[in-house]
Amino acid sequence: MNRFKHLLSPLDLGFTSLKNRVLMGSMHTGLEDEKDYGKLSEYFAERARGEVGLMVTGGFSPNRSGWLAPFSCKLSSAKETSKHKLVTEAVHRHDGKIALQILHAGRYSYHPLSVAPSRLKSPINPFTPWTMPRFFIKQTIKDYVKCARLAQDSGYDGIEIMGSEGYLINQFIAPRTNRRKDEWGGSFDNRIRFPLEIVNQIREAVGVSFIIIFRLSMIDLVEGGSLWEEVVSLARKLEQAGVTIINTGIGWHEARVPTIASVVPHGAFTFISKRIKDKINVPVITTNRINTPEEAEAILAEKNADMISMARPFLSDPHFVKKARLGKDDLINICIGCNQACLDHVFKNKRASCLVNPRACFETEMTLSKVKKAKKIAVIGAGPAGLSFAVTAKERGHHVEIFEKSEEIGGQFNLAKTIPGKEDFDLSLKYFLNQLNHLGVQIHLKTKISKDTVPQGFDEYIIATGVLPRKMKIPGSNHDKVVSYIDCINNTNKIGKTVALIGGGAIAFDVAEKLLMESHNDKENFYEEWGIDTTYNNRGGLKPVPKKIKPKRKLFILKRSKGKFGKNLGKTTGWIHRFSLKKMSVTMIDNVNYHSIDDNGLNYTKDDKQQLLNVDNIIVCAGQTPLDELSQIFKEQNHPYKIIGGAYEARELDAKSAIKQGTSLALKI
Repeated sequence: MNRFKHLLSPLDLGFTSLKNRVLMGSMHTGLEDEKDYGKLSEYFAERARGEVGLMVTGGFSPNRSGWLAPFSCKLSSAKETSKHKLVTEAVHRHDGKIALQILHAGRYSYHPLSVAPSRLKSPINPFTPWTMPRFFIKQTIKDYVKCARLAQDSGYDGIEIMGSEGYLINQFIAPRTNRRKDEWGGSFDNRIRFPLEIVNQIREAVGVSFIIIFRLSMIDLVEGGSLWEEVVSLARKLEQAGVTIINTGIGWHEARVPTIASVVPHGAFTFISKRIKDKINVPVITTNRINTPEEAEAILAEKNADMISMARPFLSDPHFVKKARLGKDDLINICIGCNQACLDHVFKNKRASCLVNPRACFETEMTLSKVKKAKKIAVIGAGPAGLSFAVTAKERGHHVEIFEKSEEIGGQFNLAKTIPGKEDFDLSLKYFLNQLNHLGVQIHLKTKISKDTVPQGFDEYIIATGVLPRKMKIPGSNHDKVVSYIDCINNTNKIGKTVALIGGGAIAFDVAEKLLMESHNDKENFYEEWGIDTTYNNRGGLKPVPKKIKPKRKLFILKRSKGKFGKNLGKTTGWIHRFSLKKMSVTMIDNVNYHSIDDNGLNYTKDDKQQLLNVDNIIVCAGQTPLDELSQIFKEQNHPYKIIGGAYEARELDAKSAIKQGTSLALKI
């Protein structure tokens, strides 16, 4: 009997049925903006082969004013349907279902033609929107309807109307952004007129046998957001208007509360889906930080939702559902919520992918084909680069063996998984270990390779030995107060109450959070820390004053360069880390010159003034250097070799590059 009977059970929608309770949520990947949809169709086809119950595309605008950015994807003309048919036909060939998301960005549109209910600039957009005249509101509703009909003509099984995350429809609903005095603003009934007109007219245009999902903002997490009673009232009216399914939207993009980053506990917002499910009759989808089939099954079994939306987990593993059905859930490549290759790429106008699965969105370019002639390959080092190479090379048919000097696989991932908010890195290590065992890759642990112990008889050697912490080169750098970031993370209990961190990058931020915070797995602590009102007594579900947290230590972070700390942190997560450390009263000092370390602490100069930080410990977080002791040995012994990961180029905790490099080489070798 399958352990995931609720997750894998069909969902009857009356006029059609979904084969399981899994929705692949909408993600903008960048493939939607390309002229040809060959790559996009294969992207969705791969997930249809993975047996997802229903997929939703990235957001397509119904008109030019709703563009996310100039010339981004839209569906407003019949001539655009031909390329969409490539997508729907590819999905249907594999017995999948797919809906097109209709998204008007409103004041989030990143161009000077943006429009909104009121002329109020978003704090995350430099462009001030134009106020929509009455006639333009009515025309925009017609554009939504036309887009839905074109989606139906293109072969989509339905649409999702994006009514959350602070986009145009949400802007009409919330008093925060709707200051109108006419029939489209003011009272609650006037503010919800826009979404209800859209749904009513679309249902009339597409008929009864077409899926309409409405993504409803159930908790805005901004001041001036909706009240809970308003959310319930709108949900009921949407049901009456003909919505098939209601999806859960959490937080606006401008909200200063993390909603999908790794610091968010798994299933942290399921409580709100449960509350709405008890108020309406149509199926309810829950979402955000649900990464494993076990979590999804428990949510459904406890009747907290009727369906589970997972977006990024289908970047990390397109066969998530199929593996769960076959009882191979231990081989699911779990999303770790890092955002580094997906959302961070999208915000830089780059194609999305996945840190733990670089083939995501590159299915037509990074093809996994069997080799014509197998090689015997030795991988030296079992960090992210070596592991990704070994798994991919073995899948292609090579004979692969791993040689690792420590007593466990993982390399720097073993440090990362101990950082609060990065606990999911351990899931990646379990995946790699399970895959290696499943594929039959021999792993030699506690095996250090030297000149005299190079394993013989291999056709190729892959050096993936990783990095070493960069050492300080100032007087006193060997003082007892000085600790490397590795020793600090592994022995936090030995670190004093006042600490200076040298280096203002990602390593320093990780170390600071390790020294100051507990695990982020506790939901109640998360709600308290970020001021989330789970009782929903306040507009937007946001407490007026978040709980103050007393830090465990007093920290100083210093760096030589001038300017922003953590500037290389991801756009979608960096603000969270900076905000967290600010709440913990961490002092950040830039543009310094280090002089010496002695019994009193760290001596440095700032603005031509000699300073002393009297601290218990100085943690060196000043980057890394490649650990490559073998290339010269292999060269002397005439062994063919290649270098990947940190051993090739040391970057700050750059697992994304390491895994991609390992995968790419394995696809070519």
